[in-house]
Amino acid sequence: MAHPLAAPAMPLFWKPYKSELTSFIEELKARKPTLEAEQRAGRALLWDQALDCAGQAEWQDAALKQQPYVYQTKTCV
Repeated sequence: MAHPLAAPAMPLFWKPYKSELTSFIEELKARKPTLEAEQRAGRALLWDQALDCAGQAEWQDAALKQQPYVYQTKTCV
């Protein structure tokens, strides 16, 4: 049984919460509607490219092999 003077429990989310970051991003998108398209175009310049498998294989073959412990001096045996 609840205490007679206890206030009723307040719901956990009694009003919707919006962070400052979310508000900022929404405001930015409202001020500049082309923002997402510009971001996608910028991403396409560097990231959304077809991979050149022959070029990657050549790059990996040209890499120098690292010794197991890089600070160990090479010994002549």
